[in-house]
Amino acid sequence: MEIKKIGVVGAGLMGSGIAQVCAQAGFQVTMRDTEERFLQTGIEAIKKSLQRFAKAGKIQPEEVEVIVGRIRGIVDLSDAVRDADLVIEAVPEEMELKKKVFAELDRLCPAGTILASNTSALMITDIASATKRPEQVIGMHWFNPPPMMKLIEVVRGAVTSDETTQVVTEFAIKAGKEPVVVTDGPGFFTTRYTILQQVDAIKFLECGVASIPDMDKMVKMGFGWPMGVFEIMDFVGLDTMLHILDYLYRELGDPKYAPPLILKKLVKAGYLGKKPGSKGGFYAYYVDAGQAKQG
Repeated sequence: MEIKKIGVVGAGLMGSGIAQVCAQAGFQVTMRDTEERFLQTGIEAIKKSLQRFAKAGKIQPEEVEVIVGRIRGIVDLSDAVRDADLVIEAVPEEMELKKKVFAELDRLCPAGTILASNTSALMITDIASATKRPEQVIGMHWFNPPPMMKLIEVVRGAVTSDETTQVVTEFAIKAGKEPVVVTDGPGFFTTRYTILQQVDAIKFLECGVASIPDMDKMVKMGFGWPMGVFEIMDFVGLDTMLHILDYLYRELGDPKYAPPLILKKLVKAGYLGKKPGSKGGFYAYYVDAGQAKQG
């Protein structure tokens, strides 16, 4: 099977970034969201990203409009996916929502269409159970921002076929990414590994080991991280992190995944990280506002 046309469900930060990557690689892309205004915001984000690429000399200035021209923003889901070879879902990290989307995709897409989820933690086997084609359902865990990050964690569900895995892996390489195939499980490898580091950093904050800026400085200078651990949490979203920890704790029953009280408190208070409608994240609450270091 050869992938030619891509459908992306969701025009937010991840969806628009995935659509950009696919269009830059020469694929025809439909990007679907529930309202025209969300699509316009996504298209504008893609244009600004491509303009930065052009300014940095990574693409030619005239390529910006050519790449954007490969992307069609569509509200109607059936129109967006009717002839897609691969559909990549990028909706919020909620299992019931994803199952609802995949059930609709299963009904609307051609029989041969591969359905991929960009989930960072939810089990692919569970998502696939909402379809009648579980062998064609797979995880494609992209990293933020998709145009810059090379890794794609390709997640095989319990009955994902070898053919589906091969096709998606080859597509990821054509899109300029480095795919790594892993077996399904809550959080896969990357999320379960990194979220424990984030939880530990919050615990260090709780007991006053070091300040947020100092911890971020140490992981960047000592470990070579491009971003600090609290910078990453603010960037990804504290509400997203809380959803993931709740899910991992519920599925695995391991107390080390129990969400820290500080994280719950900030989310309840409207500190969701760097996203629209949020008061900010750890930096806004503890550093910029000068709150007590121990929460």
